[in-house]
Amino acid sequence: MGFVTQRLCSILVTFLNFFSCLCVANSGQYHSSHLKLGIQSQVKSCNVYEGTWVFDDSYPLYNSSACPHIRKEFDCHYYGRPDSLYLKYRWQPKECDIPRFDGQDFLQRLKGKKIMFIGDSTTLNQRESLVCMLHAAVPDSKIIEEKNSLYSNTTYEDYGVSILLFTSNFLVDIEVEKIGRVLKLDSMKNGNIWKDMDVLVFNTWLWWNRTGPFKHWDYIEDGGKVLEDMDRMDAFRKGLTTWAKWVDTYVDPGKTKVLYRGISPTHYDVTGLGKARSDKLRKETTPINGSTYPTGLPPASYIVKDVLSTIKKPVQLFDITTLSQLRKDAHPAAYNVFKGMDCTHWCVAGLPDTWNQLLYIALTN
Repeated sequence: MGFVTQRLCSILVTFLNFFSCLCVANSGQYHSSHLKLGIQSQVKSCNVYEGTWVFDDSYPLYNSSACPHIRKEFDCHYYGRPDSLYLKYRWQPKECDIPRFDGQDFLQRLKGKKIMFIGDSTTLNQRESLVCMLHAAVPDSKIIEEKNSLYSNTTYEDYGVSILLFTSNFLVDIEVEKIGRVLKLDSMKNGNIWKDMDVLVFNTWLWWNRTGPFKHWDYIEDGGKVLEDMDRMDAFRKGLTTWAKWVDTYVDPGKTKVLYRGISPTHYDVTGLGKARSDKLRKETTPINGSTYPTGLPPASYIVKDVLSTIKKPVQLFDITTLSQLRKDAHPAAYNVFKGMDCTHWCVAGLPDTWNQLLYIALTN
């Protein structure tokens, strides 16, 4: 009898120890889960685009040398950038904390979805950053790369998530006619491809103000009239209005979420005071202090906000302009394959990782 009692006591102690460990483990998971939910709850009630850059030694989110997807234009580390301080800054919104990018969670939540980036080379910049971030999160995930004349696509087979890039510098059409290349402000023929996506991230501006040999068109067509040129801000507004009408006409909000990424600023005037000093850009290693840029927002940003306010269907402004203006240190400068001074694009790893952290919040919150 004594042996049976001793045996039962031993089993009971083992069970209690196991149960205690299980409770502790579950308690940790519960705390972690509710911490994330608490942060997400804060994010819903704050403007994540207002804030400052703070030093954080746990950054960057990945090692750029381990990412096989970076184009030579953006690979600052590989092309000799001597400092790494620019990688050590985290965006801190004024009114809340934001969750760190979680690539596995991103893929799980967007399982089976197609995400298309549509715009100019700064859109390529952002898309390459996202692919690197996901590669760091799931390095062994099977991927399929696809490229054709219209778009490129990276599909994560284990999750059924596709990250696509459709290059369109103006969103509206450029057509080659007998007189030359015509920028058609009221024509948009690629929409049939776009509307089949689950997430659309648009942007345009970079090429609207170009002149001389950097101009991608010879004539502008506006309302049936062919012009040699016109006020570029007016042209930008009209082209963006054509896109806005397309969204209202063709996007199904029940299927497709639409975001418009704000203007990606340049820093050829690295002083922020209207003085062109791009030669000094390579010496910039830290962000601008504070939460505003000395010269304010670029004028095109106000046009973006005006046009978006006319759209009846839900479109989210992915408002990265000010936080990017503060990062004069984050451009490739001369640290790229061409050795030319690039004050337009951004190093990868670098600022576009923060854009994608905020995209993660926008898509999962």
